[in-house]
Amino acid sequence: MTSIVTKDVIGPDVPRRTLTDLGPLAQLRAGRLARRLPQLATGLVLYGISLALMVRGDLGLAPWDVLHSGLIRHIPISLGQAVVLMSFVVLVLWIPLRETPGVGTVANALVVGFSADATLWLLDRPEALAARGALTVGGVLLCGLATAMYIGAQFGRGPRDGLMTGLARRTGLSLRLVRTGLEVTVVLIGLLLGGVLGLGTVLFALAIGPLTQLMLPSLIVELNRESIGGS
Repeated sequence: MTSIVTKDVIGPDVPRRTLTDLGPLAQLRAGRLARRLPQLATGLVLYGISLALMVRGDLGLAPWDVLHSGLIRHIPISLGQAVVLMSFVVLVLWIPLRETPGVGTVANALVVGFSADATLWLLDRPEALAARGALTVGGVLLCGLATAMYIGAQFGRGPRDGLMTGLARRTGLSLRLVRTGLEVTVVLIGLLLGGVLGLGTVLFALAIGPLTQLMLPSLIVELNRESIGGS
């Protein structure tokens, strides 16, 4: 088990909250499920909504969604189904990296795509540029919150995040370099497939890291230390 310690949340006299790296059974034994499971589910649903907001904003998508939007031009599936499909493709790539899926990993693979499709069904693309800009910015902000929520629930990494951390661990390269390499790769593949790239893609790339870092400390759910110690 490894721990990542975040900055002080309230002040110097308040214990710092920590992110722990646990297997699936240990995640369930670690307590506070009445708080953690709803937070995980809400975060993943909001993540799917944020994806759909950027699609309807039509000013550019997040890097992985550029790939998804290109994929659906060649396969008769919805955008949300493409998200689910690619999630399980990425999970296959975890095998040689020896990454261990968590409860949140599998939930992420399924819930985000279904939530995105439901939101796209309910929401139309506005004509006004200001409204589209608001949807794009709102999608990025909501994605930052959603990411912090699902990570803070401490049920494991999503498929794409796990691919990043696994590659970094195996290659010895920094997370920043691996993430940049992955995102450039999926954007290029997405563009070759006809995916959507624009200002929203740049905004997402610049903002999602700082937004998540800002929101995460207050959303990390402290686990039952006795349960962790016994896992």
